[in-house]
Amino acid sequence: MTYSGAVKVGGPADVHELQNLMISKVAVGPMDNNAYLLRCRATDEQLLIDAANDASTLLTLIGDDGIASVVTTHQHGDHWQALAEVVAATGARTYAGRDDADGIPVPTDVLVDDGDTIRVGRVELTARHLVGHTPGSIALVYDDPHGHPHVFTGDCLFPGGVGNTRKDPKAFASLIQDVETKIFGVLPDETWVYPGHGNDTTLGAERPHLPEWHARGW
Repeated sequence: MTYSGAVKVGGPADVHELQNLMISKVAVGPMDNNAYLLRCRATDEQLLIDAANDASTLLTLIGDDGIASVVTTHQHGDHWQALAEVVAATGARTYAGRDDADGIPVPTDVLVDDGDTIRVGRVELTARHLVGHTPGSIALVYDDPHGHPHVFTGDCLFPGGVGNTRKDPKAFASLIQDVETKIFGVLPDETWVYPGHGNDTTLGAERPHLPEWHARGW
């Protein structure tokens, strides 16, 4: 089956099989949050992005091999409802952006700054600090040596626009600048985007619309 990234709460995960990494996407919770399980194909080590909700679904997806770490993309409550239970069950190390960690009610083991490397087995992810949706949101970039990049954007970039900045012009200006310079400015059109809610997209599909986003202010 070809990966589409279209998932529904209560439905099966969709699996994107890359040469070095397997990415399993599942939707959980009343706000249709996406959670992503990354598995290094060389070592079988696993990392979870956003233990958002429904710990039983996430733990079933994780399976008997457990996870080494959980990355929380930002402090909003819909992205960490299952974090405490998942960490208690797996003993995983927790990662979050330095400026959002205080807003997450599960202790953060590793505070993440812009440009930091987070590893899952032999695979390296680069954290990008994006300010505006929250003070400490992070995206994770996997620059696949055998293909195009992949970026997990949390709630900072979706099909059709950047994340919610609550009609705050300064927050919007900050977020779109960070997304343009740290994501669109350095990654190619083929880059696959995995957002915190809803369907996936590519930078190429979104790039032509950047002027529209600026003009509308959200």
